[in-house]
Amino acid sequence: MTAEIQSAYLAPEGLNEPLLKEIEGVIAVQDRLILSSQPFINAYWAQNIWKNPKIIPIDSINDAAKKLESNQRNWCLYSFKLHRRAKLIEEKLNSRKPKLLTFPASLSGDPLGSWCLLDENTILASADCTSPFPNGKPSFIEDKNGPPNRAYLKLYEALTLAEKTPKTREFCIDIGGSPGGWAWVIQKCGAEVLSIDRSPLDEKISKLKGVSFKKRDAFSLLPEEFEKEGRSVDWFFSDVICYPEKLYDWLLVWINSGICKNFICTIKLKSESRQDIIKKFSAIPNSKVVHLFHNKNELTYFNLDHTQEK
Repeated sequence: MTAEIQSAYLAPEGLNEPLLKEIEGVIAVQDRLILSSQPFINAYWAQNIWKNPKIIPIDSINDAAKKLESNQRNWCLYSFKLHRRAKLIEEKLNSRKPKLLTFPASLSGDPLGSWCLLDENTILASADCTSPFPNGKPSFIEDKNGPPNRAYLKLYEALTLAEKTPKTREFCIDIGGSPGGWAWVIQKCGAEVLSIDRSPLDEKISKLKGVSFKKRDAFSLLPEEFEKEGRSVDWFFSDVICYPEKLYDWLLVWINSGICKNFICTIKLKSESRQDIIKKFSAIPNSKVVHLFHNKNELTYFNLDHTQEK
């Protein structure tokens, strides 16, 4: 089996099934780690992808640590068996321990590899992984007082992966924003935000400088309203609960209008196996669809403009 492994995919908690539907050549499923005989694909439901895993025979704990360190410095263990032995190897490594992230956070330039024990004398390791976070899990310093709910962590993660944030004097719209977790993040970045929802914002969010609110049907908001005012939109954020087809059609109107260049939207999915609609989102030029750690039964859509960045 070990000689056949060409890629590995770490599923989010409880979401092995939709990931398995994306992957061909499945050799084995080790808890949440899916091993494949096929080259890696950018699977939507993967929390982390091991792009080019290698089989490393080991003679001892010290030998395991030395062989991993000879490849690169920073490694993250995914342990599904032989936990004690794996932990001892991890303790021998000189990997930098992950720190809590302070938002806005910059991604480390140092690659983070992933490894596991397949058996007592065999390591599977990939120096090239898709997530910059240990096992795809970012750990932010949380704010227990400011935001009205934990949805802000989803936007923390999305903006960190985007490697850009709303800036001072930029104008953002926040669709489905109540009670205001995303508006709180946007305002803290220094940007102005208009939040749209049928339910009002939390009172402490609505009182923040630069935050405004309109109670209305989100899908009645169209680019023409801003075009008539001669106003552009820097960021389009949406965490609205709706069928993905409705979001897709509405999003295309905004993208095709050219009035906004940056989009981050949550795609809510009652059925995880909706590959048809997910592929439609992904096929929009300059787009990416991923499962964030802070997503549940949903994916996050990115369409970002990097042309103005230095």
